[in-house]
Amino acid sequence: MAQGTEARPTPRPVFFVSDRTGITAETLGHSLLSQFEGVDFQPRTIPFVDTVEKARAAAAEIDRAAAASGVRPLVFSTLVDAEIRRTVAASRGVCFDFFDAFIGPLEREFATRSSHTIGRTHGLVDLQAYQARIEAVNYALTHDDGLGTGGYDRADLILTGVSRSGKTPTSLYLAMHFGVRAANYPLTEEDLEQARLPEELAPHRDRIYGLTIDPERLAQIRAERRPGSRYASLEQCRREIRQVERLYRMEGIPAFDTSRSSIEEIATAVIERAGIRRRLF
Repeated sequence: MAQGTEARPTPRPVFFVSDRTGITAETLGHSLLSQFEGVDFQPRTIPFVDTVEKARAAAAEIDRAAAASGVRPLVFSTLVDAEIRRTVAASRGVCFDFFDAFIGPLEREFATRSSHTIGRTHGLVDLQAYQARIEAVNYALTHDDGLGTGGYDRADLILTGVSRSGKTPTSLYLAMHFGVRAANYPLTEEDLEQARLPEELAPHRDRIYGLTIDPERLAQIRAERRPGSRYASLEQCRREIRQVERLYRMEGIPAFDTSRSSIEEIATAVIERAGIRRRLF
């Protein structure tokens, strides 16, 4: 080893184990792990652990990771069945099961036993909510990037902004997680030069929410798509952001700066500030 250098510690194995998709375990686990800067993690998701046999296989994989790394893997799980949960907990990992942590206190508070039904979190328990999600996703896809402007009267929200400011991923996140019908419309150089809302947007002013972004960040994002182009130049990005923010002020369009926010944060902030009702809970 060269003088003055230190070996990096072995990444800590992390398992997200679930009897369904694993999305809940991943979301909650990542939220907790994000509080520990400078620690490297090696994540692995094991979904659909809905039998004792699958639980034993998951436990064996966790044990192999413990042996290979020399440290106890972290195991974040959302396992409803008690026997399946005990089987995974018997592994060499440090287990944090969210159902085990919260179902007991809730049962005591409600003075009743929960159903302990596998799959209710992400299953088709609420068909109406599921249909709302599908409708919202279809709406976002058919009204993406200025498409289907004739359907804007059905929109809960119309996101607008310059290219690569986060409109499409935010629209899809709003549809998937909140059941919100979100269209998005890109403002072109011509739109910005005219300094007024395009005719497709003007009749729907009360549904419009603007996105803006730091020019340096925008140039970085665009360079990944078209390196060395005028489109990605810092000068062009500065001009567009200056113009779009002026347009928002002139037209009274509320706006959100996406520069340092995740898609989850952008979507949540926009609907809260716009006062839009969520259809999924």
